Amino acid sequence: MVIKMDYTIARRRMVEQQIAARGILDQRVLDAMLAIPRHLFVETALQGHAYSDSSLPIGEKQTISQPYTVAVMTAALELKGDERVLEIGTGSGYQTAILAKLARRVYSIERISIFIGRARKILDQLRLSNVNLKIADGTLGWNDQAPFAAILVAAGSPQVPDEYLNQLEVGGVLVMPVGDKDQQTLLRIVRQKDGSFKQEQLMGCKFVPLIGKQGW
Repeated sequence: MVIKMDYTIARRRMVEQQIAARGILDQRVLDAMLAIPRHLFVETALQGHAYSDSSLPIGEKQTISQPYTVAVMTAALELKGDERVLEIGTGSGYQTAILAKLARRVYSIERISIFIGRARKILDQLRLSNVNLKIADGTLGWNDQAPFAAILVAAGSPQVPDEYLNQLEVGGVLVMPVGDKDQQTLLRIVRQKDGSFKQEQLMGCKFVPLIGKQGW
């Protein structure tokens, strides 16, 4: 007999203790993270750890980000609900699902093909139909769907690829980790009306490397 676990309480504790208690107060972000079952995006053997304050392996030397990191990056985009968002690094699809709850449409790029099928299956299960997925070099963005109101990059790069800046609309927000392979700084970059970019540092972090022509 298969016993289905109820992770509702664990998910609520995650949001209250790991996210809201650490200063993430955007109610839309908190509600999205309450709504999306993180345990579906990890292997069955790891589901008991899905709501812990840590990243977890998902195979192919990739990880699902720590819940707090997902919350920080998502909140930094300041999504209102009508945006078109570009995500670089679909991975497990968890961050994709959070974005899909908060934006009008999400365009997500992944270089590892096996992840696309897994993510699509879970997104369909959750009835999140506003997501376009494709396998490609994420460092090049998704030019034929640009510009985007928000870009979220879930991999670390030695610099911000020019394509991301070019594909960001005026007033748009880019959030990504920049640094070396061992340590990065999470940056929030806003495109100004005069074409310049305003940058701020959010926190230190460590992501898997951004692989491609304009990454590692």
